[in-house]
Amino acid sequence: MSYGKNGITILMAEDDEEDRMLVEDAWEVAHLDNKLRCVEDGEELMDYLYHRGTYANTEDSPRPGLILLDLNMPRKDGREALQEIKGDPDLRRIPVVVLTTSKSEEDVFSTYDLGVNSYITKPVTFESLSKIVQTLGEYWFRIVRLPNVS
Repeated sequence: MSYGKNGITILMAEDDEEDRMLVEDAWEVAHLDNKLRCVEDGEELMDYLYHRGTYANTEDSPRPGLILLDLNMPRKDGREALQEIKGDPDLRRIPVVVLTTSKSEEDVFSTYDLGVNSYITKPVTFESLSKIVQTLGEYWFRIVRLPNVS
């Protein structure tokens, strides 16, 4: 059974190449139809969202319907990017799910204060990650009604 809405692009901001590959593999295992795109840090995330530089072509860089955000990234971390996204009237309706290794209560509180929609600590095993990705897919693409953010 496949989940997802083909028209919704998911944008993952993750600096760790291995973590990106694991999420991509879990995405396939979960049979999600949505296109998963990746950027490597908060600066690149904002370039994608504002269609700057490499991401100027909106056909190649469609507006995401959901952002998966790591907190600890170089150049601009996830907290800074989240603050910028939620502070922008054109971007704030895009749901943001933090997917991070941080178990810090301070990070949980501060990201919710900034407007994050969900906070998930990355699991240790691929099996657990696959279950989380499948649950994310079912929740965000079958249960929740997302705003049209295009």
